[in-house]
Amino acid sequence: MNFNTHTWMKKLAVTMAVVCHAAVAHATLGGNVDSVEANRVHMNAANPAHLTQSSTGSYTVHETTLPTGTIVRQYVSAAGLVFAVTWNGPFKPDLHQLLGQYFDTMIAHQAGQPMVGHRFIRQHESDLVVESSGHQRSFVGRAYLPSELPAGVSETDIQ
Repeated sequence: MNFNTHTWMKKLAVTMAVVCHAAVAHATLGGNVDSVEANRVHMNAANPAHLTQSSTGSYTVHETTLPTGTIVRQYVSAAGLVFAVTWNGPFKPDLHQLLGQYFDTMIAHQAGQPMVGHRFIRQHESDLVVESSGHQRSFVGRAYLPSELPAGVSETDIQ
């Protein structure tokens, strides 16, 4: 291996590390408000998210319509933390993108359940709640972090 090949390989390794690190920064659930825009771009949504302030002012809902017609809502606390995500539409969104680090937790939980791979997910843990169901052209779901719900917000507020 000559000097140029070695230099090129080092540059490639550094570039790959940066790309992989940037992908991790897009995690939404548990991420900061900047991840909402990163998700919109990643999922090819043409229009910016529509913002709705809660009646209490303790959180904002960022609603994005994906090219597939699926609506994704990301709930952001006043402190700037994404504490919940919901989806509703003809196709499931990229759950790996939306759930970020919690996607692996959901998959690990499913692995221990009977009927893995069926269309219904119901996971209620102290640190993560995931509910998802659907069939062809009709999917609905939500995921949230119970410990991060703002004061005065209940799970019924996450629609």
